[in-house]
Amino acid sequence: MEIVMPSFPFHYESPGKEFNWLLSVFAGILMCQTVYKLTGIVSPLFFNGYAKLNDAERIEWNNRGFSTFHALVVAVASLYLLLLSDLFDEGSRAELIVDRRCTLSDTTLGISLGYFLSDLAMIVWQFPALGGLEFVLHHGLSMFSIFLSLVSGQAQVYILMVLFTESTTPFINLRWYLDVAGQKNSKLYTFNGVALFLMWLVARILLFIFFFYHMYTHFYQVKEVFPLGFYSLLVVPPMLAVMNLFWFWKITKGLVKTVSKARHRE
Repeated sequence: MEIVMPSFPFHYESPGKEFNWLLSVFAGILMCQTVYKLTGIVSPLFFNGYAKLNDAERIEWNNRGFSTFHALVVAVASLYLLLLSDLFDEGSRAELIVDRRCTLSDTTLGISLGYFLSDLAMIVWQFPALGGLEFVLHHGLSMFSIFLSLVSGQAQVYILMVLFTESTTPFINLRWYLDVAGQKNSKLYTFNGVALFLMWLVARILLFIFFFYHMYTHFYQVKEVFPLGFYSLLVVPPMLAVMNLFWFWKITKGLVKTVSKARHRE
C-alpha cells in the first residue's frame, strides 16, 4: 500500500540558508543594541538638553535612535529590491513572483524581524511609555507576517512593500525629538509635519492601494501561497491599512493645528 505524506507548507532549506537568515535576525537584534548605546553616547555631543532628560525620556530617545536606523536600512533595501533590481519584474524569472527571494531579501526580512523583536521587548518592558496596545498589535502582526514569509520563502514582494512603509518613521521620530528639545514652535517642526503628512500619504496610503491592486491582479499567484500564508495575506494587510488610516487622521489633525499656530505667529 502506498503511503502518501502530507505536503509541508514551508520550503525545506539547506542548513546554510537557514543559518543565514537566523544570523540576520541576530544581526538585527545586535544592530538595535549597538545603535541604542551609540545614540546615548553621541546625543550629548549635539544636544545639550540630553543631560536634563529624565530616565524615561532618555530610554525613549535612544529607542527612537535605533528605530530610525532600522527604518532607513529596510526602506533603502526594500526600494532597491522592488524597483531597482529585477527580482520582482514580470517575466524576468521562471518562478512565480510570490515565490521569488534572494539573499538580500532574506537578510532584510531577518534584520527587520530582529528589530521588531527588540522593539517589542522594550515596549513591553516600559509599557505603556513607549507605546500602547496598538503598537503591540502592530509589532505582533509584523513579526508574524515576516516570520512566515522568511521561513517559507513566499510572498516576500508583499512583505517588502509593507516594510517600505517604515520610511515614515524618521519623520515621526524627528517630530518627537523636536518636541522634547523645546522646538515645537520652530519652522523645522512645521516642515517636518508637512513632510510626514506627504510621506505617510505616499508610503502608507497610496502604496497600500497599489498593494491590494497588485494582489488582485496576481491573485492566481497569491493562491499558490501555502494556506496559513495565504489567509494571512487576506487578513493582516487590511488590519494594518485600517491602523494606517487611523494614524493618518491623527497626523492630519496635528498638521492642521501646527500650521494654524504657525500662521498666527506670523
